[in-house]
Amino acid sequence: MSRIKEFYNKYLSWINVYWLVAIIFLALTFTAGDSSLYKRYQYDEKIRSLEKEIEAYSSEIEMNRQKLDGLHKDREGLERFAREEYHMKKANEDIFLIKEK
Repeated sequence: MSRIKEFYNKYLSWINVYWLVAIIFLALTFTAGDSSLYKRYQYDEKIRSLEKEIEAYSSEIEMNRQKLDGLHKDREGLERFAREEYHMKKANEDIFLIKEK
């Protein structure tokens, strides 16, 4: 116990005991445990990035849903889609693929 008093008298005597307790409490709050303020900040950043991903995927889902509805309703659009994406052709047609560099 004398070492603690010696350390306090040498280095911390100018600090009020209440301030010392408050500083220690804040230091522990910022650094210790899984619920520290730093971890909370990291978790909040992760939540914000995941919410942005959710918004992006929701808009992509809506866009794909509209395309799918268009393919169900439009016979010519379905045929065009099949020709472009899957290189399908009619029996009497020849298809030439041109690759761009």
